[in-house]
Amino acid sequence: MLRKIRLTAAIVCFVLITLLFLDFTGTLHGWFGWLAKIQFLPAVLALNVGVVLFLVLLTLAFGRIYCSVICPLGVFQDVIARVGRRGKKLPYSYSPALSWLRYGILAVFILALVAGIGSLVALLAPYSAYGRIANNLFQPLWMWGNNLLAYLAARMESYAFYEVDVWMKSLPTFLVALATTVVLIVLAWRNGRTYCNTICPVGTVLGFISRFSLYRITIDTDKCNGCGLCARQCKAACIDSKEHKVDGSRCVACMNCLEVCRKDALRYAPVWKTKKQANLSRRRALSATALVVLGGTLKAQEKKVEEVIMKRDGGLAPIKERKETERLTAIVPPGAQSIQNMRHHCTACQLCISVCPNHVLRPSGGLMTLMQPEMSYERGYCRPECTKCSEVCPAGAITLITKADKSSVQIGHAVWVKANCIPLTDGVECGNCSRHCPTNAIEMVASDPDDPKSLKIPVVNTERCIGCGACENLCPSRPFTAIYVEGHERHRII
Repeated sequence: MLRKIRLTAAIVCFVLITLLFLDFTGTLHGWFGWLAKIQFLPAVLALNVGVVLFLVLLTLAFGRIYCSVICPLGVFQDVIARVGRRGKKLPYSYSPALSWLRYGILAVFILALVAGIGSLVALLAPYSAYGRIANNLFQPLWMWGNNLLAYLAARMESYAFYEVDVWMKSLPTFLVALATTVVLIVLAWRNGRTYCNTICPVGTVLGFISRFSLYRITIDTDKCNGCGLCARQCKAACIDSKEHKVDGSRCVACMNCLEVCRKDALRYAPVWKTKKQANLSRRRALSATALVVLGGTLKAQEKKVEEVIMKRDGGLAPIKERKETERLTAIVPPGAQSIQNMRHHCTACQLCISVCPNHVLRPSGGLMTLMQPEMSYERGYCRPECTKCSEVCPAGAITLITKADKSSVQIGHAVWVKANCIPLTDGVECGNCSRHCPTNAIEMVASDPDDPKSLKIPVVNTERCIGCGACENLCPSRPFTAIYVEGHERHRII
């Protein structure tokens, strides 16, 4: 029964967390966004004391229940292991704990957190690793399926679905996600939870706490015949059947051992009810707790509004390749407060990138901020009425802001490039940047001060500009725009 409860809770959590990354409309976050906020590392970085205390107490009571039910990467390994063990009746074996490696990786991880080396933190964090896998590998398949449904529905004169763009946001991040998936498949296929027990820093922390848990799995030496069946079914490789010991710091509560023991020699009980044996291990295991998830209906999806780039004569612009302008300072979303805050708090889970409706957020390619979100305006601009990224961030890297707050947060300022401006290069009227600026920070003035009838060029009021990127996105100049946004190291209120 314990195993069935654990499986049910794990499947529900895993499916819902995966859907958070697949749902490009952001609708599900209103119902199940709390699942991202109860992940261990994001809660620590967000200084969410209540969640951290809850997870610590949960581990002290029942062991590493977090790893077996709540962590999506842990459940993902179970899925892989289940496929890998097909046809193998006894697929696993006991292996001693590599404590030096576990705590060595944890030390490196903590140093990277303190030093603000976000790229290294992102590589090791389990929740972030799964987020990248879901965002880069699963979401494109989900979106292609959506586009197929939209195509078929349109043929039946139904518009319940709408097509979305499927594009690669970052090649380095895609390769990292792919490599992570390959490593997990190899490790889980060969011996179950190797990543959790040896590499994962969160697993090491919770494993240390679980040494003091109240509930634990113990072996009754009077009943045990040393057959080793439990050890060969343990995907955590933590049961030493010869010595009758269970390493509770590595146990992830799969409960397989309880189910397969034919002598009823394994017990999961409170420590005060455990029978003391001379050679009985003082390790713990965890019981699974069912998570009750309230379902709800999805909100109606909003129709995507396409931005039209105006040509110099008023028609549609010809399709030409557009090149991104190199910025001296990267742009991070409103609510991030500063680049330094983003670097120290972001785990690069890419949940914000998944839900960005305007295709503005994409993973960074910088060494220190690898895979963390940055803003780019090739496909859209940061609309003042959108606060999706701040609503879903579980780590405090993007703090929650209102629509009113967003309109007053300056994340950067527009810079005009005279050499690329169409009125000066082609001698025709434009004014797209001024016409679409939501804060009226761009004014068109005569290019010749002595001739009021001369072609007008933009002048940027940097005190009013919030860096939304509407001017850059809608500028018709190619291959480089005549106006672009330069980021600010620290955001300010205007």
